Amino acid sequence: MGLNFITRHISLIAATALILCACSDSKQLKVEPSDPEILYMGRILWSDSLPPTFSYPGTTAMLNFEGSSIAMEASPGSGQFMVEIDSLAPFKINFTDSDSLITLADSLAEGKHSLRVTYAIEGYEKHPEFRGFTISGTSPKLLPAPERPGLKIEFIGNSITCGYGTEAPDGKTHYSYDTQNHTLSYAYLTARSLNADFNVVARSGIGMYRSYGGPREGTPEQRMPAEYDRTLIYNPSHYWNHASFRPDIICINLGTNDTSLNDYDISLFEEAYKKFLVHLRMFQPQAKIVLLTGPMLHGTALEDVKASLDKLAANADNIYRFDMSEQTGELGYGADYHPSAAQAAKNAEELTSFLKTLL
Repeated sequence: MGLNFITRHISLIAATALILCACSDSKQLKVEPSDPEILYMGRILWSDSLPPTFSYPGTTAMLNFEGSSIAMEASPGSGQFMVEIDSLAPFKINFTDSDSLITLADSLAEGKHSLRVTYAIEGYEKHPEFRGFTISGTSPKLLPAPERPGLKIEFIGNSITCGYGTEAPDGKTHYSYDTQNHTLSYAYLTARSLNADFNVVARSGIGMYRSYGGPREGTPEQRMPAEYDRTLIYNPSHYWNHASFRPDIICINLGTNDTSLNDYDISLFEEAYKKFLVHLRMFQPQAKIVLLTGPMLHGTALEDVKASLDKLAANADNIYRFDMSEQTGELGYGADYHPSAAQAAKNAEELTSFLKTLL
């Protein structure tokens, strides 16, 4: 056995030892979902026996940390989240039925990092839960929480607010969770543009008095006024504490499903809307309320809804009107001819400019 071989063999053993030593220096820090240094946005059910549970799109967790990698825990089958780390491009993750822990980033540089995780879909079937984070590195550390924005906005709406089909290539594509991305919706983009703390109370197909395809006389148990006071949609067991979120602005985008299939009674829509506004005022007297028409309304239905909303806003304190541009197809379509990402971005720019005039 030659001297050169022995030297190389010793060098290899030394390098392996260094690698093992470096690996052994890596530590893990488990961050519980209830940690006060996590900043949450959205309607979340907190209880002593359950992890934080939610169902609405746009529900967000934000934190700052030091470490070389970070992983997220959620209940299996929670579905899809959008992830933002530092200034890197956002990316989507999916908690399938076999996933409870997903690594969001590794090989990060030393120093401070920021993380924002946003629920991208509607979770009323999936019952998603935040179950915390695991930070790894030589000296993993959870840093003070990001500062909560001062401006607060609540968005009440339907599929357009949810971001239904915004990732579909065209209108002929049918909806699936893979095509839904709330972070491409007008609501999310508006909130981010205004640096707002925001809540989303929205469900695809829902209306003010009549949900999509329902009877002309309405769907009393399946409409926004029946769900608005609940922390989790379709779950009457837990009522939302309205005092926990005091929006400066409330944007309502309903009417598209109320007038669906041209089988509607506009007087019933207007009556239900008026009662809902009284209900909102009881809980949120401080809010400026904006009555919107959405990009999927056209023709007679659009004119009927506009006339009703104009009447409701006339001579009312702190109630405003705004019409988003109709979609024409020039910017493409999302799934089932819902707004495309480009259409949603256009509507967000319009709404952002209008809301700035109210601030």
